Amino acid sequence: MAEAQHVTIDRLWPDPASDLSDDALVAELREADPVLRANFVSSVDGAATRDGLSGGLGDAADRRSFELLRRAADAVLVGAGTVRAEGYGPLRVSDASVAWRTARHLPPHPVFVIVSGTLDLDAGSRIFTEAPVRPIVVTTEGHDTTAFTECAEVIEAGRGEHIDASAAVAALHARGLTRILCEGGPSLFGALLAADLVDELCVTVAPSLEAGDARRIAAGELPAPRGLELAHVLRAESTLLLRYRRD
Repeated sequence: MAEAQHVTIDRLWPDPASDLSDDALVAELREADPVLRANFVSSVDGAATRDGLSGGLGDAADRRSFELLRRAADAVLVGAGTVRAEGYGPLRVSDASVAWRTARHLPPHPVFVIVSGTLDLDAGSRIFTEAPVRPIVVTTEGHDTTAFTECAEVIEAGRGEHIDASAAVAALHARGLTRILCEGGPSLFGALLAADLVDELCVTVAPSLEAGDARRIAAGELPAPRGLELAHVLRAESTLLLRYRRD
């Protein structure tokens, strides 16, 4: 993976500081354990995608934050639809992140965890064949998983096409993967919210108005709105990087 482009990120709140280092940004993220943290980008008017992809909204500040969130994670959790739509390859962090992680006796790369209730995944794709760490596939009971025997670990959680999010997260914790980063999509994020599993939310607010019918960062139903507490406000020029904790 190419090195994340350096872009100046300042902290506006709670303790103002200029041009934060990678170490300063990551240290805060590693404090919480266990934690399930979600990361999304959104336009000012709430669009989660541009031309159907979240990557279209991201700028250099978002890409730097994206890399550092992965640097701090034990596992990166992504829905299969997002993996396909966003063109994910094998999950590798940057050389700088590898150095940071190994210096702290962590595995060089986080584990890629792909969620698919239908097991609609190609076991021969680069995601599996070129993975630096054996990925985990989370699916439901009853699927033929023999194609993944050599290339991934399979966790069965739920029935039909419905993933049991609580069982899936508990299975990751049992494997020592306690700092989990969810990168989407909206349906997976909504399922995690509905199961009351999300501890933190990081949102990059892109300085644009998109209009149209783009999706929001979360889909599905909640029994009641969830309160959040603001943890920090970062800024890179006109881009805001917000971090919230559960209230």
